[in-house]
Amino acid sequence: MTADLQSPAETPAGSAGARAYRYVKERLLDGRFPGGVLLSENQLARELGISRTPMREAFVQLEAEELLDLYPRRGALVRPVSMSEAEDVLEARLLIETHCVRRVAPQGPALSAALFEAIAGQERSLRDGGAGFTVADREFHRTIVAANRNPILVRQYDALRDRHQRITATLVARDPTRMAKFIAEHREIAEAIERRDPEQAVTLVESHLRGAYELIQRPRP
Repeated sequence: MTADLQSPAETPAGSAGARAYRYVKERLLDGRFPGGVLLSENQLARELGISRTPMREAFVQLEAEELLDLYPRRGALVRPVSMSEAEDVLEARLLIETHCVRRVAPQGPALSAALFEAIAGQERSLRDGGAGFTVADREFHRTIVAANRNPILVRQYDALRDRHQRITATLVARDPTRMAKFIAEHREIAEAIERRDPEQAVTLVESHLRGAYELIQRPRP
């Protein structure tokens, strides 16, 4: 999973800082550090066998990425996904993904084969208790966007990566049965592309995204 975490230039220098950054960010994105949890700089440094300094630097970088809020002498609070953030990400994803799926659906089996492979990865993660599901989910959607071969759109889509994964992690934490539903909906999208049916593929992608994000808007039980 860490292969998908590309530290920006501002990531703390040195192996300890880079390791601290990757360790915390991976857990922020896959939901193991959920929104509202207070992270201890000392505890995490001990877990990694490093000093507090690189962990503190990693926290500062993750605060700059709007994933943490720092509280001196208390730790770092994991910033929850806000309603407005979820709505903004949904709007961006709808614009990019519906446009791309309409254009790439005529590729038919040449594309659907890659999508079914991504679905197989999601099914493996489901059998493993959900480990890695957020990455596998994003890989399915990115495959559609990348198939359009527009590098500008791909870069714009990749800029949503962290938010995409955090929102997916939040969704499945609220309702773990959602993973199986996501997989079933992904399969329907892949089958529409296999049939070279762009209008049905667009309808399915839009329904899939809107249905997922509606769960964010529901009050917690």
